[in-house]
Order: sequence, then structure tokens, then C-alpha cells
Amino acid sequence: MVTIGTPLKKVAKKALLCGSGELGKEIAIELQRYGVEVVALDKYENAPAMQIAHRSYVFSMLDGEKLREVIEKEQPDIIIPEVEAIATPTLVQLEKEGYNVIPTANAAFLTMNREGIRRLAAEELKLPTTMYEFADTYEEFRKAVENIGIPCVVKPIMSSSGHGQSTIKKAEDIDASWKIAQEGGRAGGGRVIVEKFVDFDYEITLLTVRHSAGTTTLEPIGHHQVDGDYRESWQPQAMSEVAKERARDIAIAITGALGGYGIFGVEMFVKGDEVIFSEVSPRPHDTGMVTMISQDLSEFGLHARAVLGLPIPEIRFYGSSASKAIVIKTKQDGKTVTDVQFSNLEKVVEEPGVQIRLFGKPEVTDHRRYGVILATDENVEKALAKAERAYSKLVVSDNVTLI
Repeated sequence: MVTIGTPLKKVAKKALLCGSGELGKEIAIELQRYGVEVVALDKYENAPAMQIAHRSYVFSMLDGEKLREVIEKEQPDIIIPEVEAIATPTLVQLEKEGYNVIPTANAAFLTMNREGIRRLAAEELKLPTTMYEFADTYEEFRKAVENIGIPCVVKPIMSSSGHGQSTIKKAEDIDASWKIAQEGGRAGGGRVIVEKFVDFDYEITLLTVRHSAGTTTLEPIGHHQVDGDYRESWQPQAMSEVAKERARDIAIAITGALGGYGIFGVEMFVKGDEVIFSEVSPRPHDTGMVTMISQDLSEFGLHARAVLGLPIPEIRFYGSSASKAIVIKTKQDGKTVTDVQFSNLEKVVEEPGVQIRLFGKPEVTDHRRYGVILATDENVEKALAKAERAYSKLVVSDNVTLI
């Protein structure tokens, strides 16, 4: 029997968010709809989820000692990792002591870096993946590139939203790619993965939710990235029935191996009927923000419902939808801007079927995702065009520009 008490009382059901960005904010909102008390953690003040949480703490999620201190103080019923860069050994130990880590501490540990999840998928589950090698040093990296061949993709083993990712298209790119990977990792420089470049038709995120009544896959999400950073996504991505079934099989296999309850973002490459596993996140996915307009329960609503132990008997898909990330850039490289403003919003949402979300991030240095535009229409192409029209009407303050 699932029981939820009253926030800020002894009987409260308490959730602790490890990471409080825009995805964490939506999780917090959905949890609070159920009357859950939310505690938000992140490495900077006034992160989006902190602005609506009952309490918050500021420190690096990689600080295992501080993480344990806060968890022991708060005694949460559920611990929800919302970023990859977390002191996962601490979570593993805390889980052994009786704390409930979502979906499991092992899932957080394996997916915190690309090596753990890639070895699970390719070597244990025998899922189709790209060729890959890992490298710790520049010399090993050069050798891995030689073995894999050019073109190839290079990523830090721990990063998100495309940080540190690059594609080597010619030999002259090798040194720059190593530098990008060393500077873009969530935990600083170090180990990287070199992957064979896949000649794919498109890539998808197949959101998969494990809940008390079983496992459910959503309509596939297509997306466009720039240097590994999501810019647009749409749902559904057109696929052959064969490819769709293979994608479901891969998603169910990898999420079943990770275990626990919650939503997973399973990324795959598709060429014709062939499907290749890429990565998986044991949490809501940025490309999945399109579900805030495409269905009755967004990925965040599904995550909240699942982690609370509630069944999900049905997900109502409304139809063709799109999202476009609002990414801004400072006009002066390296300068931090703290007073970003958005205007002309009445024009942005003047068309039927358009919504906007502004995340309320406190500052930007170089470039950063600050919001998302959502749109629906009779097909994906029209939904994407509608989102683009809305984006073109958005006006930002003079200290930044839209990308």
C-alpha cells in the first residue's frame, strides 16, 4: 500500500533530488502534486528545482562525504539522482544501509560513466552497439583512434548534454578532439571512449518506464543535436514496425538489467530496420521534454508516479508534437551574465498549440539552455515548423543572443 503524508510534518513522504536543473525542477513539480516534500541539491545556488523545493543545499554531488551528511540529516524516503556526476560509491553504500536510491544505486553507478553501461550492453547483454575503445592517456587515445578508424566520435566517459563530445573527421582533428574531451567531462579530464562513427538514418530516444505494474515504452522520439547537445526533438519518430520492435526489445533488456522503478531514456541509432544501442540515462531525458505537450503524463509525471510505487495502466498520446530548446549565448566569450530577460512572449504563443517553458536559470557563461518551446500540429513536420516560428519571435535582452 502506497502512503503519502503531509509535507513538513513527521509523516511527510520526502524525496531528495541530487541535481536541480530544469529536469529536476519538473520532477519536483510532479512530486509536489502528490504532496511529497522535496529537498533539492546542486553545486550552485538558486538552481531551477531549488526555487520551488521545500529546502535546498549547495555543494558538489561528487563530494561523497557531504552527500552522506545531508542524506543522514534529511532521512529521505527516496533519493533521486538527476545528474550523472554523483558520488555513486556513496549511494551504493547508503543503499546497503537501507536508503531507497532511484532506480537503484547500481544503475546510477553503471550509467554515471559510459564505460559501465557500454560494457553491460555489449559484453553482458550482447546488444548491438558501435565498435569502441577506452583510453586514459593521449598515447592510448591516438592508438584507439587508429584502431577504430576515422571518422569516429570521442566522448568523456562522464558528461551530459554533449559536453566534451566531438567527431574526428580527419587526422587534423585528433588533437582538438582530445582537448575538448579533457575539458568537457563532468569530473574533469581523464578517461574517454572512442566510438566508430555510425552511418545511421536517424537516432531516437525511447523513453521506457518501469513501474509497479510492469514496463511501458513510449512513442519513439527523434531529435537533432549540435555537438551532442539537444536542440530539437519530436514525437513520434517514424520507424518501420520491425525497427520499432527491435528498439523496444533493446530498451526492455537494458532497463531490466538496471532494475528499479522510474523512467529511462534509451538512446539508439537506426538504419532501415537495424537498431544499435548507444546510451541510457536512468532518469528523464532532455529530448523527452516534448512529452510535456505530447501526452497526458509527461516523462516527469511518469517518473514521479513510478518512483512512488504507483502503477501506470495507460499513457494517452495526443499526437504529433515537437520541442525546440531555447539556447542563449553571451556576447562576450567567458563573461557571466546574470540578468537575462525574455520578451515578445505574447507573439511567441499566439499560434494555437504552442507553449513555452522558461527554466529560471540564474546565470550563463558562454552558452546555456534557458527554456524550451513546445508545439503540436497534424504532423511532425508542421509541429517543428510551428516551434521554429515561435522561436523566431522570441526576443532576449541585449547582453545575450539566441543561438
